[in-house]
Formats: sequence, structure tokens, C-alpha cells
Amino acid sequence: MRAVVTVTGKDKKGIIAKVSSFLAEKGVNVEDISQTILQEYFAMIMLVDISEMTVELSELSKECEQLGKEIGMSIRLQHEAIFNAMHNI
Repeated sequence: MRAVVTVTGKDKKGIIAKVSSFLAEKGVNVEDISQTILQEYFAMIMLVDISEMTVELSELSKECEQLGKEIGMSIRLQHEAIFNAMHNI
């Protein structure tokens, strides 16, 4: 099973490290990552393997949002199927 993690906000040091460390602690593996900086804004999309996660998907999603608040970013996690359905025309 896979999920998509999006991270956006003002750029600052350590974003990738904090998010990837947090996910690793939950048993989530980063399979692919794309990130860019647009002037002072940071945007990242991660494709992650959630097949060995240690919490429920809904709980992990809430914890991602909480981490985002703590580091001043917006972090969203969605199951890959839901992400694809939302972005399918």
C-alpha cells in the first residue's frame, strides 16, 4: 500500500529531515520524493510505502497535520487511491 505526503510552507532548514524521520519512526518508507523551492516557499511531494506502518492511516494523517503545525508547515497524507481519484479528470 502506498500514500502521498504533501508538504508546503515557508522554506526553513531541516524540513525534509524532520518529515522523513517522523515517517520512519512510524514504519513508513519513502519510495520517491520531489521537492522545490519557489522563492521563499517550499513544496514537497513524497510517495511512501505504508504497508508496514505502526499506526492506522487516519491516525498517521492526523499526526502529520500536527507535525506540520509544530514546524510551521502544511503536511497532508492521503492514501494513493484517494489522491489519484481526487486528481483524475
